[in-house]
Amino acid sequence: MSGNKFMFATGIENSYPTIPLPNGKTKRVDEMAKTGHYAHWEKDFSLLTDLGIEFLRYGPPYFSTHTAPGQFDWAFADATFNKLKVLGITPIVDLCHFGVPDWLGNFQNPEFPFFFAEYARAFAVRFPELQLYTPINEIFIAAMFSGQYGWWNECLKSDKAFVTALKHLCKANVLAMHAILQVQPDATFIQSESSEYFHAQDPKAAPLARFLNQKRFLSLDLTYGYPLNVTMYEFLLQNGMTKKEYNWFIENQVKARCVMGNDYYVTNEHLVHPDGSTQAAGEIFGYYVITQQYYRRYKLPIMHTETNIRMPACKEWLTKQWANLHRLKHDGVPVIGFTWYSLLHQVDWDSALRNDAGNINELGLYDLNREIMPVGQAYKELIMQWKDIISEESFGLIFQQW
Repeated sequence: MSGNKFMFATGIENSYPTIPLPNGKTKRVDEMAKTGHYAHWEKDFSLLTDLGIEFLRYGPPYFSTHTAPGQFDWAFADATFNKLKVLGITPIVDLCHFGVPDWLGNFQNPEFPFFFAEYARAFAVRFPELQLYTPINEIFIAAMFSGQYGWWNECLKSDKAFVTALKHLCKANVLAMHAILQVQPDATFIQSESSEYFHAQDPKAAPLARFLNQKRFLSLDLTYGYPLNVTMYEFLLQNGMTKKEYNWFIENQVKARCVMGNDYYVTNEHLVHPDGSTQAAGEIFGYYVITQQYYRRYKLPIMHTETNIRMPACKEWLTKQWANLHRLKHDGVPVIGFTWYSLLHQVDWDSALRNDAGNINELGLYDLNREIMPVGQAYKELIMQWKDIISEESFGLIFQQW
């Protein structure tokens, strides 16, 4: 996979969902445009070497690269990925980040999985030496925000729309893994998924909290072919998934080449109210407890694939996340990497990209003028202090599991 190096990483935020406009039309939100990455990508890559970061979550914009069935515009991907190779930076290739090309419509399209697998295979053929992939980023969030909350893409609000988006995203994810393995048999798939937990506010909310704490696993259950309990199986069948579609996931899993990347933010834990509403709970259990839950379920190597918090709490949050991860590793969980996401400040994530207001979210290792932030300096120092020590700590045990 990555030799015996612990993978200290960051990412270039490359979300690109569509959002509704008051006139009934839609608008593409492109975070790489909003943060100036298209204009300053060479400078952005140089910041990685300044920090001592050798791994980057990164991908070309799917919506503008896959221009039509069987047609691709590789100009931006060729320039950027070749530069990363020259710099000695290993990409964790992010192929789909919350959106699809206009000609595919949205995640309700049953043809999406097959065309996405076509894209994944074409990318692997174009860059055959690359081995680390996140085929589809945060499937659960993509399905929830697009099919359940009505915020992005199809902008629907129903269990059926959620299940439809979920099954198409998961099938696309699995088909892409198979397609990439045909080209690069040594590929490893680091699935970046939001790790969630739902706390009942009082006993009346407990049944719904139990349901939601099962629902949170669905994207990984399908991706990894994990057997569902009766409640979740019936939920899927009642909302449009067929038995044949479910059995397909059991028969086509690629679990042996997977790392369970999990993302944790202060907004990942939720309070469930008796009326069925939820709200952010803040950090109650924390990364350690919730990651243990996911690890016990799937028994896969772990990578902390996203975390951040707004200024001025960034340095303290970095210290806390690192302490949680390091404790997990000492307690026998095979942890292979850590990610502060993202390299740069982000734009409009305070509204989950729904408001095109240009609000700068101070979350990055660098600001949008490419000036280092206190958390960037702290991360640089953390990497220097820990990179040799943690790479040696029982690392061979992780790779024996393959």
